[in-house]
Amino acid sequence: MSYGYGGDSYGGGYGSRAPPPPGGHGGHGGGPGGFAMGGPPGGPPPGADPTLWNWFTAVDLDRSGMISASELQRALINGDWSPFDLDTVKLLMNIFDTDRSGTIGFNEFSGLWKYIKDWQGVFRHFDRDNSGSIDGGELSEALRQFGYNLSPQLLVLLERKYGLKGSAPAGGPPGRGMPPFPGQGGAPQGITFDRFVRACVVIKQITESFQRLDNDRDGWVQINYDQFMQTVLELP
Repeated sequence: MSYGYGGDSYGGGYGSRAPPPPGGHGGHGGGPGGFAMGGPPGGPPPGADPTLWNWFTAVDLDRSGMISASELQRALINGDWSPFDLDTVKLLMNIFDTDRSGTIGFNEFSGLWKYIKDWQGVFRHFDRDNSGSIDGGELSEALRQFGYNLSPQLLVLLERKYGLKGSAPAGGPPGRGMPPFPGQGGAPQGITFDRFVRACVVIKQITESFQRLDNDRDGWVQINYDQFMQTVLELP
């Protein structure tokens, strides 16, 4: 059996269940639902979803009208009420912080929220046993349908890197978080929602970096040390 990527495009051959691309969400000049750029902290911009605006203002603890990575982490929680992994939060910030300010406004936040909700549907599709986490078999199936046929050794490495073991935090939901994303509570077994998103996005970006070097698409590249270091350092 050969391993590698199955096509030139991410999610090839998977159809409507392919991972949601970040393009078209967030940014300037109106996002999903016709959102305008975030207005002053005192009121929502024209056309804003009132519920989403309420979440935005609740998360904006310093009332700056912008959300930092630490504030966003407080907003995003898994189904077991654990906060999102900080590296995942930074990855999401990097995708949607289009002006590279280190923060996101309401419009960027709206796009990020839709992106995560789209991922929620993908996660639930592959969480066959409704455990609230993705096990090795479910991860393998997800990546295969996304177009990535990874070797068993790589799949084990992914599970070790992104899997989370131990008990869920006690004490119930935090006071200011958004509604939890997939999960039924209890001790996480396997890869939680936030880490699943991060793993899939990282695999996508690593594969795209490799494809840029694999000009003849034979699954092999020859690079020097400087090219290797540049490729690695550009990864999330």
